[in-house]
Order: sequence, then C-alpha cells, then structure tokens
Amino acid sequence: MFVVILAVSVVLSILLPIPAVVVDFLIIFNFAFSILILMLTILISKPTDFYVFPPLLLLATIYRLSLNIASTRLILTSASQAFGAGLVIFTFGTMLTNQNLIVGSILFLILITVQHLVVTSGAERIAEVRARFALDAIPGRQLSIDADLSSGLITINEAYEKRKAAAVEQEFYGTMDGATKFIRGDATVAVISVIVNSLVGLLIGIGQDKLPIGQALETYTILTIGDGLASRTPALLLSVATGFLITRSRVKTR
Repeated sequence: MFVVILAVSVVLSILLPIPAVVVDFLIIFNFAFSILILMLTILISKPTDFYVFPPLLLLATIYRLSLNIASTRLILTSASQAFGAGLVIFTFGTMLTNQNLIVGSILFLILITVQHLVVTSGAERIAEVRARFALDAIPGRQLSIDADLSSGLITINEAYEKRKAAAVEQEFYGTMDGATKFIRGDATVAVISVIVNSLVGLLIGIGQDKLPIGQALETYTILTIGDGLASRTPALLLSVATGFLITRSRVKTR
C-alpha cells in the first residue's frame, strides 16, 4: 500500500505544482528519514539484520527525485517572489553562500564531487564485490554445512538455519548491488538539475522576469545551491549509510 501511495505521489509531483510550504515539509521529512536510516545502520549488529535496506534505499531515491522535480519547478516559476521556492531552500542557499556566491558555489561543487566520485562510487564498488564474493562462497559454505552435519557437529535444524542464513546473505548483497546503481543515477540527475536550475533559471530571470543580470545571477545561484544542498545532504547521508552497511563484517561479535 505504501509503495502505491509513493508511486501516485511521484506522478502527482511531476504533473502538478506543489506549494512551497509542502515542499519545505517534504524536505525536512527527507532529512529526518535519512538520519534515521543512518542511525539504524550504525546500531545493527550485522548487515542482514537490516534486510529491508535495499527497498528502503530505492524508495528514498524515488522520493528524492520527485522532490527534486517539485523544487526545480518552484525555482523556475516562482524565484522572483519572496521565498517563492520555499523557506528551506532559500535558507540553505544563504547559509552556504554567506553573501559570497563564489565561495558558496565552490563548496557546493566540492560536496557534489565528494558524493559522486568518492562515497557513491566506493559504495557501488564494494557492493559489487560483496555480492560476487557472497555468490561464489555459496558452494563452499554448503559443503561445510554438509560436512558438519555428517560428522555430528550440528543438528539438522542447525544445518537448516545455516543454509537459510547463507541464502539470505547472498540475496541481500545481490540486492544491495542493484540498489547502489540507483544512488549513482540519483547523483547524476542532481548534477543535471543544478545545470538546469542555474542556466535556465538565469535566462528566465533576465528574459521573462526582467531582472537585472546581477540580481538574476544572485537569486538563481542562491536557490540552486540551496536546492542542491537540501537534496544532496540527505543523499550523502544515505550513501554513507550504504557504504557503512556493506562494509560491516558478516560475523556477529559477542
């Protein structure tokens, strides 16, 4: 049911304009959700305890993309109004730029680069390797379980639980390998969104809203940085959570 509601919400966010107040609330919820997921990945004892993480990662990515579309529409259509793109986006933009557009732009580019080239790429590579190793280790683990069962070291029920755990682990890392591809795609869309918001927004501000070049540049740069920061920070938290989860040892310490 939740997946259906999310799918309908994504379609509506693409087709219909969303008020700035609603976008502010959705951005705050995105932050809270990402922080919660990161905390859960830190608190669990082994990766497979959080077996719902891959679908959660997919849902969070789709949610963030729909939110990105909604915020881009606000920036391109309501930037000339006071807080037209939302208070949260404007606050993030002014906070990072701190009255200096060049410094703010550089810091924002560094953030995108770190997420795209370091965290996301690293998490994707680790997930791919873990999935491959988990799959290759299945025959050896099955033989080991059969040998322990034949020698009487474990019971039939214990052998069943070990086989089940091996299958769950292989499925988990295989799903994680696919889920990390969505993170990379999301990071790529974020770069495209930044280019659209800045360049197209500048053209709209000068040509349609008749703003001076300096004012249009300042307005759309601040909003672009604010939108990117409000979108990329939760994405960075989820990327870190992904990397932290798949680099955890599968052995449960006592």
